Amino acid sequence: MLNFTFRNPTKILFGKNRIEEINKEIPAGSKVLITYGGGSIKSTGTLAKVKKALSGFELSEFGGIEPNPSYETLMKCVEQIKATPVDFILAVGGGSVIDGTKFIAAATLYSGDPWEILTSFGSKIKEALPFATILTLPATGSEMNSGAVITNRALHAKLPFGSPLLYPVFSVLDPEVTYTLPDSQISNGVVDAFVHVTEQYLTYPVDAKVQDRFAEGLLLTLIEDGPKALLDRENYEVRSNLMWSATMALNGLIGSGTPQDWATHMIGHEITALHGVDHARTLAIVLPSLLKVRKLEKKEKLLQYGERIWGITEGSEDERIDLAIKKTGDFFKSMGIGIKLSDYGILAEDIQTIVGQLKDHGMVKLGEKKDITPEVVEQILKLSV
Repeated sequence: MLNFTFRNPTKILFGKNRIEEINKEIPAGSKVLITYGGGSIKSTGTLAKVKKALSGFELSEFGGIEPNPSYETLMKCVEQIKATPVDFILAVGGGSVIDGTKFIAAATLYSGDPWEILTSFGSKIKEALPFATILTLPATGSEMNSGAVITNRALHAKLPFGSPLLYPVFSVLDPEVTYTLPDSQISNGVVDAFVHVTEQYLTYPVDAKVQDRFAEGLLLTLIEDGPKALLDRENYEVRSNLMWSATMALNGLIGSGTPQDWATHMIGHEITALHGVDHARTLAIVLPSLLKVRKLEKKEKLLQYGERIWGITEGSEDERIDLAIKKTGDFFKSMGIGIKLSDYGILAEDIQTIVGQLKDHGMVKLGEKKDITPEVVEQILKLSV
């Protein structure tokens, strides 16, 4: 096991009706800004519940944070806060709203050009407004980590950043809030969480038994309950397990002391930036092909994954690995997710542009061993057509 330091200060309020308790978690007298996305929290009644819980606070709002939140939109919120200062931000939404709120929290207090927050991957963040989240779409794990991804639409750039100053103070996870999600968002959430786990698990062995078995438990839960969520929309136990799995997949626990990959994400970000494909769907496109190209480097963990997750114990090592990769793609398809570039109208001739974007953003040494070069990315994408 590798050396590691683990700290996660986010307080989790999990379960039914926990929104009612948020007034106890925010300092009395705070001026609170509520951030959200397209407005579904109004039609579902979630915003009304939040406002009722915060009836003693001075509230303001900023809506319209998009999926793959844009730098341009988020800067409008930064300007709003500078004109009308607030003490605390409450993000009500999924990963995009939460990621966007992390940027807002940092950019509002940043003395230089806020774009430097992204180009420095967060290293220049020195302070941030306190914020919390009410999760409405389990997927990204942003509700319990310190990272985020922001898109600059003008530059066709989607960049990650993070800082220890960007952990939410608290996060409310109420599975009942997810009952109204459309199937596409349920599927995206399950696949996103699944790939978050594999990015930290399907690397190479370091005898991290606890982390491996935590990761395997999350994968098995997502495989078992993901399809159920599409069939039984108000099964509280199913939604509870999916919600907690998505949070645990990226709160730092299973990645502590283990090598991590993240090449699938970096490649996927460029596909989203260029073609607007949902983040989770880009991961489903890239991961199976990446595993095929990297199966020698990931051999030991792929064999373990095949046996422990898919029950594959017969055949040659190559046959077992190939079957494990096939079952991974089949699972994504069972969630209604296409796993080929062509499923989204992306052609072979588009690959060079995607690879070029990675080069432009300095993503030329990816993977757990930093040996996934642009040439290797091209091989991966050619298998994904």
